[in-house]
Amino acid sequence: MVGSNMSASNVEHVDLEKFIAGVKSRNPGQPEFVQAVQEVSQDIFEYIKDKNQYHEYQILRRIAEPDRVVSFRVCWEDDNGNIRVQRGWRVQNNNSIGPYKGGIRFHPSVTESVLKFLAFEQTFKNSLTGLPMGGGKGGANFNPKGKSDHEVMRFCQSFMTELFRHVGADVDVPAGDIGVGAREIGYMFGQYKRITNKFEGVLTGKGLEYGGSLIRTEATGYGAVYFLNNMLGHLGQGLEGKTAVISGSGNVATHAAEKVTQMGGKVLTLSDSEGFIYDPSGLDQSKIDWIKTHKTVRRGRISEFVKAFPGAEFHAGKRPWSVACDVALPCATQNELNGEEAKMLVGNGCIAVSEGANMPTDLDGVHVFKSAGILYAPGKAANAGGVAVSGLEMSQNSARISWKEADLQKLLVDIMGDIHARCVEYGGTAGSKRIDYVRGANVAGFKKVADAMLAYGVV
Repeated sequence: MVGSNMSASNVEHVDLEKFIAGVKSRNPGQPEFVQAVQEVSQDIFEYIKDKNQYHEYQILRRIAEPDRVVSFRVCWEDDNGNIRVQRGWRVQNNNSIGPYKGGIRFHPSVTESVLKFLAFEQTFKNSLTGLPMGGGKGGANFNPKGKSDHEVMRFCQSFMTELFRHVGADVDVPAGDIGVGAREIGYMFGQYKRITNKFEGVLTGKGLEYGGSLIRTEATGYGAVYFLNNMLGHLGQGLEGKTAVISGSGNVATHAAEKVTQMGGKVLTLSDSEGFIYDPSGLDQSKIDWIKTHKTVRRGRISEFVKAFPGAEFHAGKRPWSVACDVALPCATQNELNGEEAKMLVGNGCIAVSEGANMPTDLDGVHVFKSAGILYAPGKAANAGGVAVSGLEMSQNSARISWKEADLQKLLVDIMGDIHARCVEYGGTAGSKRIDYVRGANVAGFKKVADAMLAYGVV
């Protein structure tokens, strides 16, 4: 840590309200990013109020200002010969503890604000894993749905033709996210290899044939359930016999459902952008497998589930938070669970929420959960399993080795257990078993990054 050349009395302490006002003024029209910074800052300001070095060196102010935001044009040709133009970004937020690391998202909702919020959150999430990874995020306002494989390939190649100059195994290592799966990662990796003539671990989420890691697909959903079980275990409970509502129907949601079922729970819901399915008998493995195939191979809608399984119901245009349950796992997208829906969950007996998506609960919902005193795990802690296994893939690529599935499963369980322990350490209150997991995750994630930044001086 650097030495201080200022006395404690000379250190200017900006209060939270002024800090957030500054964030808003510097980032106009970026509500998602401001929301993410505000949610973290509430806990960090309390933690650093008597720690002058963090104020003197403006640590939180610096973390809330990305190292760089790269924006670029992506031109591609569709199957009808039309030239299409999209916008791509890479946000490199902070690399104090390792290369930038975070997914690439292809979706019409992608904006600079969304990517800045995700990169900011990723900085703390990656810190919590204990692995040497900084925080970044990228993407484009491109919608792969309804596009042919050749169209997706041409877009991915054009995207990487610009992105390649900003990434590298020791610089920035993107992964997949919404709209970016194994197909897209393969096209981008192939283009990176063609342009640079290098075979290196520049992307994670790769196929097993060319440097990918086992259990990467399952890791985020499994990790969210492991964290949920750790929270319940802290109170002497478990998932056995508990009912769960889950949103989403992609990799995270279906694998979260799979793991809940394996651990003795009963999953009642899954969803997509058109609505949610409710199956009172529970989604067993055969039903989950049907959804996986239907959504990823056939690229169908979840409403068709009720045709295959007539005992289920489809609720069009709605989200599953009105269904009575013991535990909930929002695994779809940001701000999918608001204050009123949080009240419904609490009122219907929900005792624990574990976020599989990034910031799926808005600030009103977070306040409802915290005021009710239920177990509530923010995404930066609960869904860190995916990036943790991505970090392990980076290690395997660097060493030119591949670990066995059993070894990776154990490492994932251990990493999620360690994250839970850090949240308990910084989110606990003396004399009480109640843990503020939001505060614990924010403070634990901040401290590692902040102390590294202090060691570097003003850079």
